[in-house]
Amino acid sequence: MMMVYERIRNLREDKDMTQQQIADQLNINRRTYSGYETGVRTMPPEILIKLARIHGVSVDYLLGQDDVKKPYPGKME
Repeated sequence: MMMVYERIRNLREDKDMTQQQIADQLNINRRTYSGYETGVRTMPPEILIKLARIHGVSVDYLLGQDDVKKPYPGKME
């Protein structure tokens, strides 16, 4: 699971976004998001899906199952 934490941190930093900005988009507390990013808290599937949408990547990429960042084709709503 360490891959998830590294990837969401790297994606956030690549966009020059703060943890607070991501937390605001997820409608959660910054400390909660920080816990996801550091691996202290378990990330619920719905947060993982939202993060994939925010960063424009697939959930498989976040989970380390794929090294291709592109999301799956089709509408994700």
